[in-house]
Amino acid sequence: MDSGAAGQSRSEQRIGLLNGFAAYGMWGLVPLFWPLLKPAGAAEILAHRMAWSLVVVGIALLFVRRWGWARELIRQPRRLGLVAIAAAVITINWGVYIWSVNTGHVVEASLGYFINPLVTIAMGVLLLGERLRPVQWAAVAVGLAAVLVLAFGYGQPPWISLCLAFSFATYGLVKKKVNLSGLESLTAETAVQFLPAVGYLLWLGSQGEATFGTEGLGHAALLAATGVVTAAPLVCFGAAAIRVPLSTLGLLQYLAPVFQFLLGVLYFHEAMPPERWAGFGLVWLALSMLTWDALRTARRNAGRLAAARRAAAAAPPAVQGEREPAA
Repeated sequence: MDSGAAGQSRSEQRIGLLNGFAAYGMWGLVPLFWPLLKPAGAAEILAHRMAWSLVVVGIALLFVRRWGWARELIRQPRRLGLVAIAAAVITINWGVYIWSVNTGHVVEASLGYFINPLVTIAMGVLLLGERLRPVQWAAVAVGLAAVLVLAFGYGQPPWISLCLAFSFATYGLVKKKVNLSGLESLTAETAVQFLPAVGYLLWLGSQGEATFGTEGLGHAALLAATGVVTAAPLVCFGAAAIRVPLSTLGLLQYLAPVFQFLLGVLYFHEAMPPERWAGFGLVWLALSMLTWDALRTARRNAGRLAAARRAAAAAPPAVQGEREPAA
């Protein structure tokens, strides 16, 4: 590779890393945003997020002029059904997350995204028949122990964390089968969400309980901004995903729950009794095991690939059989 191509590759990776930090940073800091939307309740905020997200991604698609995927999707009922399932699951995830943040459960919500990788691995084994390496099995076992410790500490299972983890893992599984890029996928999902969301907002207005337009222009603008808050990190994530290795993205994903946890403890001053610290410690141990195993496997695979390339480069060229002289 010449120096110009290498420089361009490094520049692309820097751009990818910046976008990755931006995406996970925004997801990590979003607990600061939802309380600004009070006195709107969680259901009203969720409906606005669903409706305005379609507006934002629709405008984005107008600029990039990518609509061919929509015609193809409409002709495939099975994929449409999967999109509807994805929309339903992410609606649950969004709603629980907004409610948990605005009712003082930011730390428990962050736990959901800490244990999400463990839930994803468990679902891969149970639903897809994937085989785990010994370290991955150990990490899942430690994660299960963490949930039991936290259940003891809370006096009940950490339902918010489990709901967020399982809904997001299910969402990822369904999206994998739909096989649409981030912007197109969000457009399809919010198109499914749009009419129920608008219908709910109209009903809420007819009951005199809607806050949109009754709490001032600034509040209305913040509710409309839920579409940008949803779409902006996804666009950054898409820019990162095509520029940096998957292993790097896997490490960056921990930024969001780390920020959320720190906000819950340091900014919202949520309680952290010893048993909760113990549960979180076990989760972090499990994630450390997964990260170490993933990095070790990536290095091993890279070494094998490099050795194979060196062996191929050192091999003599194939000798073609000489043509026999004519009689």
